[in-house]
Amino acid sequence: MHNRSVGEVPPPENADFDALMDWYAGELLHQMPCMRMTDNTGRKALFNDPDLKGVLYHTVKFCDFYSFEYAQIQQHLAAPLLKIESDYTLQSSGQLLTRLEAFAESLDMTRCEGKEKKMGKGYFAGIDSGSTSTDVVILDREGTVVTGIILPTGAGAAAGAERALEEALAQAKLQRADIDAIVTTGYGRTAIAGGDKSITEITCHARGAHFLDPTVRTVIDIGGQDSKVIRLDEDGNVVNFVMNDKCAAGTGRFLEMMARTMEMDLDEMSRAGLNYKEDITISSMCTVFAESEVVSLIARNKPTDDIVHGLNKAVASKTVALAKRVGGEERYMMTGGVSKNKGLVKTLEEKLGTTLVVSDQAQLCGALGAALFARDLVQES
Repeated sequence: MHNRSVGEVPPPENADFDALMDWYAGELLHQMPCMRMTDNTGRKALFNDPDLKGVLYHTVKFCDFYSFEYAQIQQHLAAPLLKIESDYTLQSSGQLLTRLEAFAESLDMTRCEGKEKKMGKGYFAGIDSGSTSTDVVILDREGTVVTGIILPTGAGAAAGAERALEEALAQAKLQRADIDAIVTTGYGRTAIAGGDKSITEITCHARGAHFLDPTVRTVIDIGGQDSKVIRLDEDGNVVNFVMNDKCAAGTGRFLEMMARTMEMDLDEMSRAGLNYKEDITISSMCTVFAESEVVSLIARNKPTDDIVHGLNKAVASKTVALAKRVGGEERYMMTGGVSKNKGLVKTLEEKLGTTLVVSDQAQLCGALGAALFARDLVQES
């Protein structure tokens, strides 16, 4: 539904309560209540425009009418389509911005060219500012990784990025002046000053994954605050993507909180669950309710391996659902820090029925993609 307002005609003077209510009801009821009462023929005609580059489909949450129309459009529309489902609140504005920017980037690959720069010392940096860690990759002009750094983001994205870049420069024995171009990505990308361009983590993970293995067609990234599944074409361009951006369900933060509940660190949790005995199911993906289930299982003396397997299975099920929505296809690559979780990787492989490609540079994939885009910004003089 949309916002309602009364018209400019004032209520009758000296009206009693019943007369006032009659006027008020009349002012409201003459308005269009929702889209299901609207003739959408004109809007549908737009979808046949040969110059149409893409469609942003904004729906009202829980409205079946929108869901039905979206399914029809998705089936017949040739142009790229991004669905934004909203209840008109301002929650998850950062993730929403990422989705919109990534969609725009996927429509026009020239977005990455940016302002041309002259080649200097021949080093390029990518900074991936995530909610949990900040990653930096420095490349040389041949595209060889000179160094890669992973540090906790800390309280501020800008300070975390500065700290990680200085550490990377020190490890590579370089000065800031040696870096010809810097591209920022990740949750805190817009807060980082000094970058030459900002590109979403969707596009950067796609570029990094294609660089690491050109045969990959689907990228799974379980981040600290959201999860992403990205489908690529043979050139590494983003064909489609989906994000779990409504809550912490199925994210790295979910696993971190569950590890804390079980008094384990993430390394211990990544190894647990590989040798489970009982196939436990965690019925709720809500972080708060799942934590209650875990506490209850601990109280019943269920083995740690069995509980962790149940958590891995819950996250894997959520991720596989995203992969189905995006039309995931072989080969699959998992990127990000959660790719180190051996138990979850194994469970995901079982659910997908395939083997995941996990590079030794998986956690640096976003920063690697950003560094590659930084190299694109520089033209040989």
